[in-house]
Amino acid sequence: MRRSSDRILTSHAGSLPRPDELIEANRQREAGTVDEAAFQKSLKASVVDVVRRQAAAGIAVPGDGEYGKSMGHKINYRAWWSYSFQRLGGLKMTGLGLYDFPAQRSSPGHTVLSSFADRRDRQRFAAAYGDPDSGVSTGPRATDWPFCVGPLSYTGHAAIATDIANFKAALAANGVAEGFMTSIGPASCARIGNQYYKSDEEFVFACADALREEYRAIVDAGLVLQIDDPAIAENFDQINPEPTAEEYRKFTMPRIEALNHALRGLPKDRIRFHLCWGSWHGPHTTDIAMRDIVEVMLAIDAGAYSFEAGNVRHEHEWAVWQDTKLPDDRVILPGVVSHATNVVEHPELVAERIGRFARLVGRDRVIASTDCGLGGRVHRDIAWAKLETLAQGAAIASRQLWS
Repeated sequence: MRRSSDRILTSHAGSLPRPDELIEANRQREAGTVDEAAFQKSLKASVVDVVRRQAAAGIAVPGDGEYGKSMGHKINYRAWWSYSFQRLGGLKMTGLGLYDFPAQRSSPGHTVLSSFADRRDRQRFAAAYGDPDSGVSTGPRATDWPFCVGPLSYTGHAAIATDIANFKAALAANGVAEGFMTSIGPASCARIGNQYYKSDEEFVFACADALREEYRAIVDAGLVLQIDDPAIAENFDQINPEPTAEEYRKFTMPRIEALNHALRGLPKDRIRFHLCWGSWHGPHTTDIAMRDIVEVMLAIDAGAYSFEAGNVRHEHEWAVWQDTKLPDDRVILPGVVSHATNVVEHPELVAERIGRFARLVGRDRVIASTDCGLGGRVHRDIAWAKLETLAQGAAIASRQLWS
């Protein structure tokens, strides 16, 4: 994994806006009306182009935009999660929507993880969430979510091989040395229904065993693996009544252990972890504080940590690194532009945000990034403008830090 040895490098959190052609091709594919060879040709060309656009915008470590993860229309941002339904065996689609799912119990007599509809943030701001003109949005009401009804297994070998081949070809075509590819983490994978495993802890380890095959494929291909597991922080909002920070850390550690189980033996310097509090556009007043979760994040066997640091709910938490020791062999990818606003950050503000972290952990251990994926959260033109301002801000910070 590259470090910012002579300048602040740039990257992002994963999802990027899809072109209209790919959106339409995915829609037709899901409807069973597309020629598969034509679809694959369109997908490959789209990945080449998205890497080209990232390089042109000044992104040093690009991703594939998550283009291989089906997004049948412009706002189905949940592809980062729902793609796994087609790559796991032992699941049964139920016809239930995400917000229809029942509460989950971590083990008999222990913590209850409420349904998505019962989040404390949604309860507190029910009128805003129910008002289509409020600007508060969780995205479309996804339907046909699955339950696990048998032994979980990984069945996505052909799909991940295609994703890898397309991305490596795109990197080579654009002369880019290093790129990253995302994969869902076990804790987030396990937030679907479970009718087979005896406990949620057993289920999350089954997810880890299955997903390890995807992790290994990405790392073995010479790419940087990014684990997307927002449940590590986001689950806090789904526990009623609200737990103490210590109770939540105790609840979360088995999920960390499951992720480390999936990552065992894989090189840390090729793995980065993305922490977020959920990318939906809402008040987020019930997010757990970064200070209360940072040591849990650092317990993950990764070489780099990506986290939200640019939106108005979490920007102040840069100060956590004043008294949190970042292990010597790790780097951070703080979000310095946000998916949560249509306002394009000024490059000087981006540089200021970068400088805060660089002065605390060292300039060579900071890669400037985005809060979360931009695809599906802001208009495509705004998304690309945000990547450009990210690179411009990093250039300003580099001049200041290496002057």
